[in-house]
Amino acid sequence: MPIEPNTTYLYRFPLIQNGTHWYHSHSGLQEQIGMYGSFIINKRLDDKKFRQGIDDLPTIPIILSEWTDYDPDNVHRMLHNATDWFAIKKGSTQSYAEAIGEGHFKTKLTNEWKRMLAMDVSDVYYDKFLINGMQDSQLREFKGGDKVRLRISNGGASSYFWLKYAGGKIIVVANDGNDVEPIEVDRLLIAVSETYDVVITIPAENTAFEFLVTPEDRTKSASIFFGDGIKQLASPLPKLQYFEGMKMMNDMMKMNGDLDDIGMQMSLNQMDMNAVMYPEITDQKQEHNDSGMPNINEEDRYNGNKLSDITTLNYAMLRSPLPTNLPPSNSVKELRFELTGNMNRYVWSLNNKVISEADRILIKKGENVRIILYNGSMMRHPMHLHGHDFRLLNGQGDYAPLKNIVDIMPMETDTLEFNANAEGDWFFHCHILYHMMAGMGRIFSYENQAPNPEIPNPRLARRKLNAEDRKFHFMIQNDFATNGNDGEAMLGNTRWSLQSEWRLGYMDTHGYEVGTHLGYYIGKMQWLMPFLGYDYRYRKHGMDVQENNIFGQPDKKDTRKAFSVGLTYLLPMLVKFEAEVFTDGIVLLTLMREDIPISKRLRMAFMVNTDKEYMAGFRYILTKNLGLSTHYDSDMGLGFGVTLNY
Repeated sequence: MPIEPNTTYLYRFPLIQNGTHWYHSHSGLQEQIGMYGSFIINKRLDDKKFRQGIDDLPTIPIILSEWTDYDPDNVHRMLHNATDWFAIKKGSTQSYAEAIGEGHFKTKLTNEWKRMLAMDVSDVYYDKFLINGMQDSQLREFKGGDKVRLRISNGGASSYFWLKYAGGKIIVVANDGNDVEPIEVDRLLIAVSETYDVVITIPAENTAFEFLVTPEDRTKSASIFFGDGIKQLASPLPKLQYFEGMKMMNDMMKMNGDLDDIGMQMSLNQMDMNAVMYPEITDQKQEHNDSGMPNINEEDRYNGNKLSDITTLNYAMLRSPLPTNLPPSNSVKELRFELTGNMNRYVWSLNNKVISEADRILIKKGENVRIILYNGSMMRHPMHLHGHDFRLLNGQGDYAPLKNIVDIMPMETDTLEFNANAEGDWFFHCHILYHMMAGMGRIFSYENQAPNPEIPNPRLARRKLNAEDRKFHFMIQNDFATNGNDGEAMLGNTRWSLQSEWRLGYMDTHGYEVGTHLGYYIGKMQWLMPFLGYDYRYRKHGMDVQENNIFGQPDKKDTRKAFSVGLTYLLPMLVKFEAEVFTDGIVLLTLMREDIPISKRLRMAFMVNTDKEYMAGFRYILTKNLGLSTHYDSDMGLGFGVTLNY
């Protein structure tokens, strides 16, 4: 249960493990605002597993994180409302003008034809990235020839980080608090919540060597320097080539929203699907093979080295120093999960169900549990299991590494297993904070366990957990224009949407109207929403003329007060189709889109319906909540104005 304000809670537990861990709040979005820290448990000197030359090295705890000046609750709300403000801030909007400029007009068309939003590798724009709370720091006490062990935890809410060192190789010696056989690499990507222990060497005197930390979206970086003297910098990672990534994902995406791995059977981060976007490996002129991946020539250069000389860590390389076989068990429980999601509405789930829609998964103490995970979404997901380390089956046989986080890239399938040996209710979830809060998780619960005295009301506790992905998010936008006032407001959550749109003219001949819909999204991709509605319209026509819709019915748009039933469906090109039947017998069909990205900040909108109404307009985004707009409306004429949105 949460620790209430002005109260104290004392945690007591035996230290049966060692290694690099970290702690953080699981209450709301507190992790994003700094409620975290390193938690390092050293080996005893008489531990048989003590490794000379590794476990006795000088140790520096490092916790990586990011900082946003926005309220995290507002960040979460903006994500659910499909804002592209974060993309504008990151320079990753991928508009049509940018696509044409980079020779990717067809790529952009195909992307939207398949109902996809712009390519991205990280959801949130961050103002700063931090190492131990600082963007830049230096440890001057280290001299040439010194070795140091960095105990690195990724305490970021949603950022993966590339790790590079200007002083040479990085030697990985542990992962998620468990030893691995030492591995020399040139760089590695640490997933959200993962921990890595690495050993670095300061190779020369009078020089400070940069340990460079770069988020996956490569917008900024943070550094810590080891040594005293002239600063030796690591080469920065260049900006991602997003249209190359978009082109690859177009090839992988089916028209029904499913992904097609083209028989590649990917796993264990061995094939980095984002590599097509890395200029240090390939460029926009690079040819691609039939699978959509780049044909990389070994003579291409990266930091002055052949690509064949550059080693990037992947999970298949991790090997435990000791066997990790599970104890024999008469019972093996196998579970399969597809990681599912909807970027347009920001819903993240397992097997198309968020946690509030799913029952607890019952397991028995002593049985072996095997979990097979397939990522059917277009985002990476670092899946974390509370209370247990699991074996990641990576081809190392008896020496499979022990982990408690596994990063799964799009279209990857990974298998993990553990012995059920810690009674309780344990959370299994994506550790990207905003994915978890949107519902991407499950509860593993031991059968026939004694009640937990720390949770006096389990039903209340479960309701609190379910409330996280059921939370409603509010959005409103209003255009104050010379020809009238129009806008929309929406209150929505994982499945439900209550939306109201209005147009208010300044003259009776322009009239005013308000339409409200209460809908429920269904299907894996949530492209379909049946709804109930109510429409109120008034207009003083000034002429005794009966107007008909295209079906020959009187349109009644001068005086309509009617309930309706209908549905909304997302068509290719992200065009919304709406079919509505009113209680007075009128049928209304509508096609619309509000967010066509013409350039980095210019958006186009249009609407046409069977009442012979139409609208077209443009909006130029100035700030997160302010824009300039112009539009032509068949009823209200041409207008110019200011758009406010929240």
